[in-house]
Amino acid sequence: MLGYAISFLIIALIAGVLGFGVIAGTAAMIARVLFLVFLVLFVAAFLRGRRSDR
Repeated sequence: MLGYAISFLIIALIAGVLGFGVIAGTAAMIARVLFLVFLVLFVAAFLRGRRSDR
């Protein structure tokens, strides 16, 4: 998931440099959403792992 977010971020940066504003904005939005999903899943996995230690 984090790999996809980084990929879309790189696509957004390249598209922004080349002047493709709509594509850059869309790719940046997708990267942001994927990163947020990654964070939620990471925190959930971290908390779930801590509970099993008790």
